[in-house]
Amino acid sequence: MELLRVVFRDYRWPFIGVMALSLASAGLGIGIIAFINERLIATGESPLSALPQFIGLLVLLLAISLGAQLALTTLGHLFVYRLRGRLIKRILDTDIERLEQLGSAHLLASLSSDVRNVTIAFVRLPELVQGTILTLASMAYLFYLSPSMLAVTALWVAGTMAVGWWLVSRVYRHLHYVRDSEDRLYQDYEAVIDGRKELALNRDRARRLFDEVYTANARDYRHHIIRADTYHLSANNWANIMMLGAIGVAFFLANGLGWASTTVAATYALAILFLRTPLIQAVGALPTLLNAQVAFEKLEALALADYRADFGTGKTTPNWQTIELRGVTYQYPAKGEQSGFAVGPVDLTIERGEQIFLIGGNGSGKSTLARLLTGLYRPLEGEILVDGLPVGVDGWNAYRQRFASVFTDFHLFEQLIGPDGEAADAALLDTWLDRLGMRHKLSFTDRQVTSTQLSQGQRKRLALLLAVCEQRDILLLDEWAADQDPVFRRVFYRELLPLLCEAGHTVFAISHDDSYFEHADRLLEMRDGQLSELTGEQREHVSRDAVSRIE
Repeated sequence: MELLRVVFRDYRWPFIGVMALSLASAGLGIGIIAFINERLIATGESPLSALPQFIGLLVLLLAISLGAQLALTTLGHLFVYRLRGRLIKRILDTDIERLEQLGSAHLLASLSSDVRNVTIAFVRLPELVQGTILTLASMAYLFYLSPSMLAVTALWVAGTMAVGWWLVSRVYRHLHYVRDSEDRLYQDYEAVIDGRKELALNRDRARRLFDEVYTANARDYRHHIIRADTYHLSANNWANIMMLGAIGVAFFLANGLGWASTTVAATYALAILFLRTPLIQAVGALPTLLNAQVAFEKLEALALADYRADFGTGKTTPNWQTIELRGVTYQYPAKGEQSGFAVGPVDLTIERGEQIFLIGGNGSGKSTLARLLTGLYRPLEGEILVDGLPVGVDGWNAYRQRFASVFTDFHLFEQLIGPDGEAADAALLDTWLDRLGMRHKLSFTDRQVTSTQLSQGQRKRLALLLAVCEQRDILLLDEWAADQDPVFRRVFYRELLPLLCEAGHTVFAISHDDSYFEHADRLLEMRDGQLSELTGEQREHVSRDAVSRIE
């Protein structure tokens, strides 16, 4: 099982130590049974004389058993803590293309459901380990008392476990389906939360989403979780009843067939009663371990980047002069028989300090080009060069460190950071708070933004403030002015962009604001995945009426 394999690989000696404690606990438990048999059943000794020793053994068993379980549980939580951290780090290191293919619902399901299932399995792992060890130790002692009775009892228990395992295998199958249903339910949750405005305005759409999509997925989840629970409970009850039946078998073999004395039969019965609870707990723990196995398989199927402890930003050349896209192409994965949208080949050279506007219709490839330029997407063909040197396989992290961005689907972080992750420059922050008109809209605590009640336009201003504070060489702004009022849109194009260029930034802005195209050093256009530069009369024409040209 993957869970046990990984634990033993990464925590071998702590795990061996815990196993030693479990063995000591099991041995002591069998010792108590032997003590009862030898001192309280087989001999006529007064129970009071053996009472102090018996109490001492019980206290020692309590201490060792509790220590073994706490050690294993602590080790398990340490493992889960590291598993979650490694998973987050692998997501951070994975190319955005892969993350977009997976979707946020799939990733959130893994971060919540899969990690939770591994946690639950570790909590139940002590029950399985101790139940297994106690069973083996008890069988060794029972073999010492009567090998023939043990053989029959072992066959009885083996038959019990075989049927129980068959039931548990059905649990495993349905847990696979349950986990797939959870992925679909997370997508439904996203649709309900992200689409709340549209669903509030169109109750027919809300009804169809609820009745035809969510309800179908919820029913599928309910069906398989009920089946899994049914088989799980059946396995538990089967083991419970059959272990009680084993007591009857022991007395039948002793008294009915004369295989052993009544004293031995009583010891067998005592041992079986002693094993009944841990064995049933062990059977009950199996589905949680199977759930963890499903979780590991799901995590493996994510195909994330390999784990690396460092962030490996790499070194950038601070005084670069040109960035060149040479013959760069990119194509999205095909959907069925329909080929994916393609961009390129793109040939583009950007000089340091330029202010470049990119225009184009919806779906023309503007955002894809922006992702290629920033290194978020890697070209399928062609190459990106910095001062004539191509970006190598190990150079993408360093290349991306030149960019700060505000994409249309930006995320607002609370923490203000400056170059190299240090604190943001206080004077720069103070200046741009005034320039963006956000001084009275934002509040800060320990360089963290605490204001949340902002309009979409104000959120974009805050995103630009965060990007400026990073002091990166290149600012990529994806339709930044689209949510600004006309007055501030004019301020953005006529005042803020020139100030950014004066501060040494290279600006690459995606824009539909034809009234301000004249402020760009260069005007580029994307059309059906192909890039062209507009000059002379073309640029004058598009500046007069960009909308008619795009449509």
